[in-house]
Amino acid sequence: MNNLFKDKNIIIKIKKDGIFVDKNKNSKNDENKIIESIKTLGVSNIPTSKGDIHFTSIIGEIEGHNISPPQKKSTKYEHIIPQLISVQRSEDIKGLLVILNTLGGDVEAGLAISEMIKSIDKPTVSLVLGGSHSIGIPLATATDYSFITPTATMTLHPIRMTGLVIGVPQTFRYLQKMQERISSFILRSTNISLENLQKLMYDTDEIANDVGTILVGEEAVDYGLINQVGGLNSAIKKLESLINQNIT
Repeated sequence: MNNLFKDKNIIIKIKKDGIFVDKNKNSKNDENKIIESIKTLGVSNIPTSKGDIHFTSIIGEIEGHNISPPQKKSTKYEHIIPQLISVQRSEDIKGLLVILNTLGGDVEAGLAISEMIKSIDKPTVSLVLGGSHSIGIPLATATDYSFITPTATMTLHPIRMTGLVIGVPQTFRYLQKMQERISSFILRSTNISLENLQKLMYDTDEIANDVGTILVGEEAVDYGLINQVGGLNSAIKKLESLINQNIT
């Protein structure tokens, strides 16, 4: 049995074997746009956002030099970097809102994105939804102001690797330098102290079979990692306020 989906002057018939459009109701380009929106977003259209704010989402695993398995949600750094360049270069874009729900991933890719966000000279705000773990912490703290929802989490742990290690002393020194890079970025982009950062990273009582700490909502604010607990409305209002201050 056919289902009918009505949107203004166009009727889309959705069957089990595909999507069919009444071609007499709209132009071919509009048909293709609506079909593509249904396939990718599940809806025929989405409201357009305010033109002076660019929204970037970082979800799933941060994909770096190696491609993530197809069954994993991932954010490719080569997709994010051109967006950030456009934000910096575009005269129409006045601010950036970064939405995060990531489990971490490639350290160098995550750190590269974080440094780019940090170097943007326009107002930037981040919002942690769900979680922003591991290398997701620098990504969340790279903006001018950061928010976390009450139920969102952030996991701090030292850098780690799996697989065969041939040169143990050399590998240890490499991991030590990588850890210093990450810790240095977090310290200059947050209000957390080095003592607390190391304490949280090397805690042995919080995570089974690993070291580190899981911070939930207000805890991340109390330690100085995140500026404020809040949701989407708070983040947008703060960004608009920073934009107005930047203009004046």
